[in-house]
Amino acid sequence: MLRVAEVLATIADAHGIPVCFKSSWDKANRASGSAPRGPGLDQGLRALERVRTATGLPLLTDIHDPSHAQAVADVVDVLQVPAFLCRQTDLLVAAGECDKPVNIKKGQWMPAEAMAGAVAKVQSGGSGPVAVTERGTFFGYGDLVVDFRNIDRMREATGAAVIFDATHAVQQPGQGRDGASGGQRQFVPALLAAAAAAGTDGFYLETHPE
Repeated sequence: MLRVAEVLATIADAHGIPVCFKSSWDKANRASGSAPRGPGLDQGLRALERVRTATGLPLLTDIHDPSHAQAVADVVDVLQVPAFLCRQTDLLVAAGECDKPVNIKKGQWMPAEAMAGAVAKVQSGGSGPVAVTERGTFFGYGDLVVDFRNIDRMREATGAAVIFDATHAVQQPGQGRDGASGGQRQFVPALLAAAAAAGTDGFYLETHPE
């Protein structure tokens, strides 16, 4: 994790672009119950603190339950609500109550306009800025497609900044080995270019130092 963050910090400095580092302390939605989930809340937050100390990058991570919100907010700069949880009222309100920036991933089944309700729930809890992230829409079983009209639609419906997640957008749920998610990463560059042309406010990418 630290190696990834160090490379991202170098890229950010070289190109003068803002980068927020994201890592998960718990991958709570794995396809298999036996798949690795992460180090847990306490160890995960300590690891994120070490990343900040070493790189100076701002931090983002997910919350999955209202009880996690304040502990996570005490460490990271941005709270994220995962796509599968984007309608959970108590979770969204708890995120807002921390008065930190909140990023809400759009559920793969949701129309863009429905994200207005998710944003309103966060805003009912506090006054921190809110962003919404487009990460594709179900296209039959085991595939996603991106409707780039959603960038304008979500911005108009919510008034929030709109982020585009180019790597989860090429995910193929349940199509990988042993029922894990597969993906078609060769399409990521084209989707990034399309999102930039559509006017997205930022990009969300899974990365590797190589």
